Amino acid sequence: MRIGHEVAVIDRDPSAFLRLGSDFRGHKVVGMGFDRDVLIKSGIEKAQAFAAVSSGDNSNIISARVARETFGVERVVARIYDAKRAAVYERLGIPTVATVPWTTDRFLHTLIQDGQTTKWRDPSGAVAVAELTLHEDWFGRTVGELQSATGSRVAFMIRFGDGILPANKTVIQAGDTVYIAAVSGTVGEAVALAGNPPPEN
Repeated sequence: MRIGHEVAVIDRDPSAFLRLGSDFRGHKVVGMGFDRDVLIKSGIEKAQAFAAVSSGDNSNIISARVARETFGVERVVARIYDAKRAAVYERLGIPTVATVPWTTDRFLHTLIQDGQTTKWRDPSGAVAVAELTLHEDWFGRTVGELQSATGSRVAFMIRFGDGILPANKTVIQAGDTVYIAAVSGTVGEAVALAGNPPPEN
């Protein structure tokens, strides 16, 4: 493949392979992604990574667990639509990507600003850390006021090149780089609010 990996795609519908394009050179295997024989046919015994990305949460988590627990694949991830269930699956040791919160944030970032501010997201997609571009009127205000206005938590700040863990009473100064932690799906709104002047009390 383009980045030097050999890839196999499993789908129960043979017509789905048409979406791969004529330049796809990987293996195409018809069947269910959690079927042991189908996985063996796809080369799972030599696989270094496995991604379960079907349209069903249950199928994805079963496939991911079979890959991890039966075949010992180290790098496994499952796409999960239900963000609440993603946390449960994380406790089973399967990294998940909760697509709805992730997509919501990407839409908001695209609509309200040019840059991508999200710096980190937990494996389930439930929590994200983002850098804020603060309106100048926030300088001289407290971290507590910023948190209250944006519905987020200030995770840390960079001041004069040094990282600090601020308290609610810490005063924001010009030149501070502020990073917030927020529930996915609310990051875009928090970033937008921080880019506006503080609300009047």
